[in-house]
Amino acid sequence: MTRDEAEESRGEPLSGQRVQHGTGVNSNRAFPTNEYQANLDPFVLFERFYIDPDKGFPMHAHKGFEIVSYMIEGGMDHEDSLGVEHTAYENDAMRITTGSGIQHSEFPADGAACNGLQLWVNLPREDKEADPDYVDASAEELPTTAVDGATVTTVIGDGSPIDLHTEMEYLDVHVDDTWTWTLPDSWSGFLYGVTGSGTVDGDGFEEGNVLPVTDTREVVVENDNDGPFRLVAVSGLPHEEPIRQQGPFVF
Repeated sequence: MTRDEAEESRGEPLSGQRVQHGTGVNSNRAFPTNEYQANLDPFVLFERFYIDPDKGFPMHAHKGFEIVSYMIEGGMDHEDSLGVEHTAYENDAMRITTGSGIQHSEFPADGAACNGLQLWVNLPREDKEADPDYVDASAEELPTTAVDGATVTTVIGDGSPIDLHTEMEYLDVHVDDTWTWTLPDSWSGFLYGVTGSGTVDGDGFEEGNVLPVTDTREVVVENDNDGPFRLVAVSGLPHEEPIRQQGPFVF
């Protein structure tokens, strides 16, 4: 690949797409969207959901992938067919392995609206029929470290009590100055803006923007204003297998 081809492959930040679910829940979807129509192997989809007090997701089925939910504001009540009942609040995380099949519901807690981030991660072919499973972690259990230019919480990765069938990393990053994100060799990933604005490789980047990255490189993130700039950086080792999604099922 030439230098010009490498520069072209980096792409520019894209805007997320508004999606309304059948239950009346609104989301800002990073992918797949009209602007980025593909999945991002090993990731099936990613979105920020906004649930009003009178809305939510009644009991419904999933299979064939794993779900990571990470709360931004408010609380969300989770209940599933494994008998789990749990409420996740700000900066808490939950992971569901849907595997051979699970049912769950999600509703805002305490009569108040909530919002958070949800990631679907494909299961490798040999794990599609894995037993369904659930685990959660409180904000206090997720390691947070001050690094050059940012404060980084590891939602998935070194030190986190949550793991998946897929090798991956999920970072919640509060950028104060300049922070550099490096993808491991052969991994794919994306940045998603949560709060505030700044630049990514010199391009403007704000809440609801996404930057898919499919080449091994460093991405320079800068907070060029006096306000907060928060984003998540998610990356993983591709399975190099087709992602066949039909609604809540991934085959």
